[in-house]
Amino acid sequence: MSKKLLGYLGFFAVLIAGFYFFAFSGTDILTKSTLDKRGFVQPFSFPNQDGVLFTNADMLGKVCVVNYFFTSCKGICPKMNTNMKKIYEEFKDNPEFLIASHSCDPENDSVPKMKHYSDSLKVDTKKWVFLTGRKDSLYKMARFSYGIDDPKNVVANIKDDFIHTQFFALIDKNGVVRGGVYDGLKDTEIEKLKTDIKKLLNEKATKGNFANGIFN
Repeated sequence: MSKKLLGYLGFFAVLIAGFYFFAFSGTDILTKSTLDKRGFVQPFSFPNQDGVLFTNADMLGKVCVVNYFFTSCKGICPKMNTNMKKIYEEFKDNPEFLIASHSCDPENDSVPKMKHYSDSLKVDTKKWVFLTGRKDSLYKMARFSYGIDDPKNVVANIKDDFIHTQFFALIDKNGVVRGGVYDGLKDTEIEKLKTDIKKLLNEKATKGNFANGIFN
């Protein structure tokens, strides 16, 4: 092969590479983070602290942090939600960010109790929602959607079941559970979560995306 022909081939290779770079710069190909996909948020509908139904569709287009707690908890929950508030303070002004805290004791955590609790934190409940509902449905989401409790912990009688987990889950704008589970009691894990939130905020939501992995 002549040097002249090699030169032409090299020239066209550079042209093609340049075309693809400029054609796809600024798109998901270049902004996509490497956070693992762990699953999809399944359909749900739970009343929030104002008694208004909040569904999986309300998460789409937002990076969401999810946790479970109960209002009368004197153990890990106060510290866990203190750390969650640090996350809230850092990202509350971003319109594409949301926190969803679920009750793991819905028999006692009525809508008025969740409202009282949210008021005590002095947060914007459009940015940080507090959800209650049916125990079996809430627990199913924790174990089979968010992956913050081991599915093997399921017991035959839901009345005997109890979730008490300090772990947070991270959801991207397309309803995909990303990254790992984050220990809400550890400062190092909170900082890692903040870093991963920033990565997902830089990703673009898929237009026309169907939730829950049906067409992902």
